[in-house]
Amino acid sequence: MNRPLGIAVIGTGKMGADHVRRIDRAVSGARVVAVADLDAERVKDLASRIEGCTAYTDPVAAMAAPGVDAVLIASPGPAHEAALLEAFARDLPVLCEKPLTPDSASALRVLEAEQRLGHRRVQVGFMRRYDAEYLRLKSLLDSGEFGRPLFLHCRHRNASSPSFFTTRMLINDSVVHEVDAARWLLAQEITAVSVLRPMPSSAAPEGLRDPQLVLLETSGGAIVDVEIFVNCGFGYQVQCEAVCEAGSARIGDGHAMVTQAAGRWGGEIPQDYVVRFADAYDRQVQRWVDATRQGRVEGPSSWDGYAAAAVCEAGVRAQETGARASVELIGLPALYR
Repeated sequence: MNRPLGIAVIGTGKMGADHVRRIDRAVSGARVVAVADLDAERVKDLASRIEGCTAYTDPVAAMAAPGVDAVLIASPGPAHEAALLEAFARDLPVLCEKPLTPDSASALRVLEAEQRLGHRRVQVGFMRRYDAEYLRLKSLLDSGEFGRPLFLHCRHRNASSPSFFTTRMLINDSVVHEVDAARWLLAQEITAVSVLRPMPSSAAPEGLRDPQLVLLETSGGAIVDVEIFVNCGFGYQVQCEAVCEAGSARIGDGHAMVTQAAGRWGGEIPQDYVVRFADAYDRQVQRWVDATRQGRVEGPSSWDGYAAAAVCEAGVRAQETGARASVELIGLPALYR
């Protein structure tokens, strides 16, 4: 492809609007030609800032707009299946923000529809796979230098949760990132989930069981523990320590700059994911654009989105029953091997 990739962005909330800005200002080889959102005023305002961009309230109309070569889906999860199937009908490459879909049944329908096409079209937006620290940890584990991984110790903390945040969302919207990161880092499937729930923090809104400790068992015999704490009060923090047979490695300490003044030393903690993973988002979209222009699809697949949905369903069952929940997956289709 000799001209810039024309992209339709579906969903212009916080994440979608950030992707529009990213494609317009930070990514080479692409341009936003259409944006769609149910909020007519918001999408019209966003489109007015991008030369040659048209606003729509209907995702189908946006995908059918002149010059659209690919689709970036950043709408709420329940709307993803319909948008993905429409993209498949047009054989358009897709970067779909997580979740692929909100549950394994709908994810399986997407998986089956993509297989009927006979080729991959979807990259799922698990951006941690593009973060510099996660990439270094992945390289180390793949090298085998420290032997077999035994544990992953993960922390996922947010300063505060939005008013609509529910206890299930601790798993489906937050721990889902650790689910994908663990599967990718270890190259193993997750086979079972347990959830431990301490007394809720006094900072947690009424009815939100926050924090929690999520335990993931893997097909290779590793254990992953995730502290999820979405009202920690001090900032956004994501950390991961891999403990192997002959060594350990930790990422996420955030030692970018340390200041010393007035008898104290310290640094800054990012306040949200858009700041912490800004470079990862940039790298993810650039890699998607580059691959798409070359006629390739890479990165997290529909299978990865389906597997994450199945693990999260087991996690919610464990959360609600207090019992260990097994993860049920179909066999890996040939398209994703």
